[in-house]
Amino acid sequence: MKTVVMGEAVASDDDQLIFPNHDFAQQAHVPNFQTYLEMYKRSIGDPAGFWSEIASEFYWKKKWGQQVFSENIDITKGDVNIQWFKGGITNICYNCLDRNIESGNGDKIAIHWEGNEPGVDDSLTYNQLLERVSQLANYLKENGVKKGDSVIIYLPMLMELPISMLACARIGAVHSVVFAGFSAESLEQRILDCKPKIVITCNAVKRGTKVINLKDIVDSALSKSSQNGFHVGLCLTYVNESAMKREVTKWQKERDVWWQDVVPKHSTKCDVEWVDGEDPLFLLYTSGSTGKPKGVLHTTGGYMIYTAVTFKYAFDYKPSDIYWCTADCGWITGHSYVAYGPLLNGATVLVYEGVPNYPNPGRCWDIVDKYKVTIFYTAPTLVRSLMRDGNEYVTRYSRKSLRVLGSVGEPINPSAWRWFYNVVGDSRCPISDTWWQTETGGFMITPLPGAWPQKPGSATFPFFGVQPVIVDEKGKELEGECSGYLCVKASWPGAFRTLFGDHERYETTYFSAFPGYYFSGDGCSRDKDGYYWLTGRVDDVINVSGHRIGTAEVESALVLHPKCAEAAVVGIDHEVKGQCIYAFVTPVEGVEYSDDLKKSLVLSVRNNIGAFAAPEKIHWAPGLPKTRSGKIMRRILRKIASRQLDELGDISTLADPDVVDQLIALADA
Repeated sequence: MKTVVMGEAVASDDDQLIFPNHDFAQQAHVPNFQTYLEMYKRSIGDPAGFWSEIASEFYWKKKWGQQVFSENIDITKGDVNIQWFKGGITNICYNCLDRNIESGNGDKIAIHWEGNEPGVDDSLTYNQLLERVSQLANYLKENGVKKGDSVIIYLPMLMELPISMLACARIGAVHSVVFAGFSAESLEQRILDCKPKIVITCNAVKRGTKVINLKDIVDSALSKSSQNGFHVGLCLTYVNESAMKREVTKWQKERDVWWQDVVPKHSTKCDVEWVDGEDPLFLLYTSGSTGKPKGVLHTTGGYMIYTAVTFKYAFDYKPSDIYWCTADCGWITGHSYVAYGPLLNGATVLVYEGVPNYPNPGRCWDIVDKYKVTIFYTAPTLVRSLMRDGNEYVTRYSRKSLRVLGSVGEPINPSAWRWFYNVVGDSRCPISDTWWQTETGGFMITPLPGAWPQKPGSATFPFFGVQPVIVDEKGKELEGECSGYLCVKASWPGAFRTLFGDHERYETTYFSAFPGYYFSGDGCSRDKDGYYWLTGRVDDVINVSGHRIGTAEVESALVLHPKCAEAAVVGIDHEVKGQCIYAFVTPVEGVEYSDDLKKSLVLSVRNNIGAFAAPEKIHWAPGLPKTRSGKIMRRILRKIASRQLDELGDISTLADPDVVDQLIALADA
């Protein structure tokens, strides 16, 4: 295998090990593989001691009891049950804010906020953030919100979003952030499920040039939920003047209240509601295979410790860092790695309201230079989109402040990894290619920058306390080099505890397929060096004539083609092969659709994987259906590929719903 040292050469092919730069490694929290192995072995051999030591660095009003954790994840031995730090009394908001202020960081910037329009910005120190959080917390308390009550937050990436999350946590209320891109129907489903005391929203948001009327969506959801038996009595609405004026906002006097009229009147001091380590912190709904959203429930103590520690080590965080995660707080990445993980470490976080390519595809790097961002964490979809726009939008900016890059959301194909590394990071920044899920709370398999060499596209090795196993169809653990289903044995502090109101579904979905393990739903392979490679959801694994093919693998092979900008692959039924591969392909700007290009793309897959993986059909795609966080909606692609056009479902959450009509029009072209 060829080797490259960061900062000395570019990464040029798949068969490369990319070693950390000596100076970087020496200053890293985990400077070499030996140190990692010692820490990892202790975390597995003595989890109680390992996690207690780390938890003791945070503030607990009262320490947990003798038993640090208890678990049963074997469904054959009774109810699945996970508990960490039960009996310990703490508060995550106190640990994010008050603790940092008490240690002398009150005047440090907690949040830089960058608006949709260039030049519109703001910032809050830790002192100011605590005051704003306390005012909202006092307002919520005055309006009857108490410990254990739920509050739905339907806000875009304004500073008021993390403020709302922290205010709920301060008084022991359970927040449920709903991504401000979900339709009224989706919002109504969540309202009916968790029955919030209050809904917090804003009147509108601008994303690029597009104005989205959020208040109309909330009004519709509240009206529908009332018709279906649950009435929300209060809708706290922030005026986002840059998107919509107060006077043109539709208003229901007895229910709607302007944030700016009431919240600033409250005291900037608010007593903390101390909670048990196992008290609920938040509910986050994730789409289920049945279509009914699953309310993933995370509790306070274990989640707090796990997000703080994963953030610190996976990004090699230092107090001088300026950190930017491009995710929205409507998703788990925004909870763990925009709000809680960074603030628990006393970090300076960047929150960006807009879209990454507005007013041009250089906006990300303009922001990086403006704030001297040192850690940049984003999704492979955004990386590929920026790749497609061309290097000149990156190289016109300095980006010299960057020292660590990160990837999240799906496996990153090696060619996108190399572009991210070579072009964005100037071949000198390690990439933390993180594998984790809404359910896991934090990183599970991830590089630790400086600790070991990287392989483009591999999530590398497990984080402390995580015991990944790869099993076959029968649930037998596979050793060494292998491919199969990714499971985890034993619990970890950040694990979710249940699905809200449906523990049976929790057990069935995650613990029944392979008793004794948490089943991730992902396929995975491990190479001869022990590196883990995620192959995508197992429902995104296509079985063609007995060959199990990961969609991510085929997508990588297509994107290797110089004329392919982006690809998404799904499986459809085939009368001979069982399933066949159907590929949606977006060519590079200026390249015309042609039969010759189709043949060349198929050849690229044959050459890179084998003839068995060749797509049966190439479907031209001017764009792909994506959520506003950049996730490709493969559910919609499957329906288009199978011509089940009357079963497309809700497409209102897409960044550009028109893409669906374009794809349908090109279906038989």
